[in-house]
Amino acid sequence: MTTRANNTAQARVIDPILSTHALGYANAEMIAPELFPFANIPARGAKIIKFGKEAFRRLNTRRAPGGNKKRIQYGYEADSVALHGHDLEALVPFEHMEDAALVPGIDLAATSINMVLDVIMLGKEAEAAGIATDPNNYAANNKMALAGAAQWSDEASDPLRDILDAREDVRKRIGRYPNKLIVGATVFKTLQTHPKIVDRYKYVSQTSITADMLANLFEVSKLVVGKAVYLPEDAGDDVDALDVWGNVAILAYVPEGNNYRVPSFGYTYRKTGHPLVMTPYMENNADSWIYPVKYEYRPILTSADAGFLFSNVVGAV
Repeated sequence: MTTRANNTAQARVIDPILSTHALGYANAEMIAPELFPFANIPARGAKIIKFGKEAFRRLNTRRAPGGNKKRIQYGYEADSVALHGHDLEALVPFEHMEDAALVPGIDLAATSINMVLDVIMLGKEAEAAGIATDPNNYAANNKMALAGAAQWSDEASDPLRDILDAREDVRKRIGRYPNKLIVGATVFKTLQTHPKIVDRYKYVSQTSITADMLANLFEVSKLVVGKAVYLPEDAGDDVDALDVWGNVAILAYVPEGNNYRVPSFGYTYRKTGHPLVMTPYMENNADSWIYPVKYEYRPILTSADAGFLFSNVVGAV
């Protein structure tokens, strides 16, 4: 099939197919949903749910005969959230599509949309990381800036003790232990080679220390490594990329499943059906097909009490 033969009706058929493709697309390097799982909402503006601590209060529920019953309300604050719109277009020249059509299995429309999605997802990843790694978003009892011998790059430090203590701090705030540990790539490498951690496995494993092994050691269900990197928009191609997740470790309680009415460290609220590939159109001046991609979402920190931030974890990064 040559692109020049497509008409508007044919182009519209592509719209729902590519939107379905975009909705199911995921980049394995992006880990933001581990801290900010998706909660679909039907409108650009909606109420988000923040839970109180009613379930943690010890009440005297004993009632004398004829006495009034106590009542509690399923308590939460309903804050407003306005989704942010993100738009980017993929440009596919006629010549490229015609050449690709000669080779079975090459779909430049889907490939170009994947590239656009990667750019948008990287922005979403950086936005979520910016929220989760900002010490100003945490109470004093939910964060620790490491320095000197306390940094995990120092052999005298004790990452296991730090994390176990932080787990208790979270439990005291929300009544649940955190179930996830998010670390930057450099932090993960430091944990893998920390002498106190290596010593624990020297008689039981001859393989490299894995994320699953560390998750078991730190008593979390999942340890996730933030591997994504980025270049500033105006940076040259010869500049080293920067880590999105930086020099941090984050303990968090995030419920399993997609029930956004359960207290969680955070959620990514997104418009139902997004990301959405709009109807492709031809741009004759550029002899190209244009594939517009629209994504409306917003990551929200809904319960900072459900997290603990270690910052400045590794020295001389």
